[in-house]
Amino acid sequence: MANPKKPWFSLVFLSAAGASGALLLSACGQGSPAASGTANTETPSSSSPATSAASSAPASSSSAPAGGTTAPAEKPPADNGLCKAGDVSLSLGQGDAGAGSAYLPLLIKNTSGQPCTIQGFPGVSYVGGENGQQIGEPATRDGDKLAPVKLAPGQTAKADLQIANVRNYDASACQPTPAKGFRVYLPQETASKFVPFDGLGCAAKTLPGNGKQLGVKSIVRA
Repeated sequence: MANPKKPWFSLVFLSAAGASGALLLSACGQGSPAASGTANTETPSSSSPATSAASSAPASSSSAPAGGTTAPAEKPPADNGLCKAGDVSLSLGQGDAGAGSAYLPLLIKNTSGQPCTIQGFPGVSYVGGENGQQIGEPATRDGDKLAPVKLAPGQTAKADLQIANVRNYDASACQPTPAKGFRVYLPQETASKFVPFDGLGCAAKTLPGNGKQLGVKSIVRA
């Protein structure tokens, strides 16, 4: 006997059940990759902004020392407290004569507003002509270098000069030449000062008997 046909709603139920079962299996299949660690591999990418932010933080702090180096460092005084040409005025004091020479103090007065120190022998030479040309050899150093002299504003030091009477030398050997004054360099100074003095110098480079036309002693307090 032939089986009777199932009602149409039974077929629909079975089809729906089959479909729901398929969907359930599909959902279970999609859930297993999440459990296998796929989310873990994505975790670094999700935290990468924090990582990049953390790596950028030291960069800003490392630039701080570089910015600090732009502040100018304190520098010591360029002259180290030594008397410079612009700090002083020069003049000749009263002296004595004897044994064919005159002896005059070269006076060095601190005219600046700051104390300064001076030590040693000034450089002294005759100058003449229209352009201050040097005449003959400069002064030789007589004696030893003495202790430093610190000059407060208004104080004075001195260096004794020996000025030979060059007429005592043979004219052909001396080549006497009128001088207008002295060019003076303070110790350890490259700028000179002029001191007026009407005299007579020897233009010759050497004088008989190892003679000298000028001599200078170490600076002392006046």
